[in-house]
Amino acid sequence: MSKTTEELTNELAEREGVKQLSIKPYEEAKLGIGEKEISIVGPAVILINQD
Repeated sequence: MSKTTEELTNELAEREGVKQLSIKPYEEAKLGIGEKEISIVGPAVILINQD
């Protein structure tokens, strides 16, 4: 049985070591690592896996 992206996201977000950030519609978020930076306009979900 295949799962939807939403189901996979929710499952991962519940795991230990995973942080979830939600970006609202039309909200802008910038992610910078070193000299690289990306800009994301919502709606979006960002998962950070530190496992």
